[in-house]
Amino acid sequence: MPDPTPTPDAGVPSVADDDDESFDTSTDFGFDVLTDPGEETATVSGFDAIIAGTGDEGRSRQHSEDPSETTGMRSRRIAAERHAARKRKRRRRIRSFFVLLLVIGLVSGAGYVAYSQLMNTSMVASDDFPGPGTDPILVTIDDQATGRDIGRALHEAGVVKSVGAFVRQYEKNSAARTINPGTYRFKRQMSAADALAVMLDPMNRVESTITVLAGERMSAIKRRIVDVMDVSSADVDKAFADTAAIGLPAEAGGSAEGWLHRGEYKVEEGDTPTAVIARMVKATIDELDALGVPAADRETVLIKASIVEGEMGNNPKYMPKVARVIENRLVDDKDTHGVLGMDSTTLYGAGKESGLPSQADLDNDNPYNTRLHAGLPPTPINQPSADAIKAVLNPEAGDWLYFVTVDLNSGETLFAATADEHEKNKAKLDAYCTKHPIQCSPQS
Repeated sequence: MPDPTPTPDAGVPSVADDDDESFDTSTDFGFDVLTDPGEETATVSGFDAIIAGTGDEGRSRQHSEDPSETTGMRSRRIAAERHAARKRKRRRRIRSFFVLLLVIGLVSGAGYVAYSQLMNTSMVASDDFPGPGTDPILVTIDDQATGRDIGRALHEAGVVKSVGAFVRQYEKNSAARTINPGTYRFKRQMSAADALAVMLDPMNRVESTITVLAGERMSAIKRRIVDVMDVSSADVDKAFADTAAIGLPAEAGGSAEGWLHRGEYKVEEGDTPTAVIARMVKATIDELDALGVPAADRETVLIKASIVEGEMGNNPKYMPKVARVIENRLVDDKDTHGVLGMDSTTLYGAGKESGLPSQADLDNDNPYNTRLHAGLPPTPINQPSADAIKAVLNPEAGDWLYFVTVDLNSGETLFAATADEHEKNKAKLDAYCTKHPIQCSPQS
């Protein structure tokens, strides 16, 4: 019988040739591996041979392969392994490409950051003051101002070197959104960071509005000007003394008491006490002119109106009656002999703000004690309201010579034409003061 073991073709190693160098050489250099006649011919490169198992590892696997595997099956398996190897190689190349892109991106980003930092440092050095600043200055921040609006105001005032420098600091600090409008104390040529810190400290905010209330005395308004404008009391006194500069009319007799119009006065940058007071005086003149008060009567109208205000500031409805009492008493020769006898003027002369005058106050001999001196006091005693001025110009008709407020809480006031009737009304006030002694005591 023929030998059942096939004779190996040339170039196809047998199991016995496992250690033959010619097999290794042909495998290492990619010689063709011939299959049985009629089957596919597969060419295996050195790299693919390793993947396909044609090297030592491949030969080792061949020993463990199923003896029943045909040459065609083995050829298809080698082709599949070679295809898988090529896919792995492509994936490695793709991964390498993306890793390279990532590295390039990181390097580029780091370079950009370094460049930006360098440029920002250079820009900050050129568009920002080093600080801490020179001479002080007040700057007003408007309501609803944005960071750029604030930066523009500070730049125009010479506080910061550029709007951009301040905006950078503003955007970095979330607390900057809590800045309140108002006037702040800065210094010229501050760093943007220091300028922002000024507005974040409430102690640097100053009141920028001077308010004048009806019934207030000039002394109270003086103190407010000192506080709001951050000036000395001597500076304010000097401003009031310069009657020509503040526009005080000659009929005022040199005193601005009563001529400081009620209202709010915003202190602008560069304002002086003289400028602000002049606006108050002008507003009073404008009001009297609008009401048709002749220039020669202005002071008299303001004096009477200030007394009406002092007596009835909390009860405008009684003002026309009080104005009539003043007129009646000034011309009466029988009962009052021209003596007003007003508590408001007596307290003013004693330097007290409210309450009822004490006996010492009634005995205090000064030009404002209208119990001791007939006629009007020398000046107004406060800044009268529009209601008080109108009451003086149009007093209610009546023959009253007396009035007394019998309830200091409600302001209830009783009027009388005779002294006897007035004494009965005063008894009601005495009863009230017995129950409310503190309320009836004069206050400084």
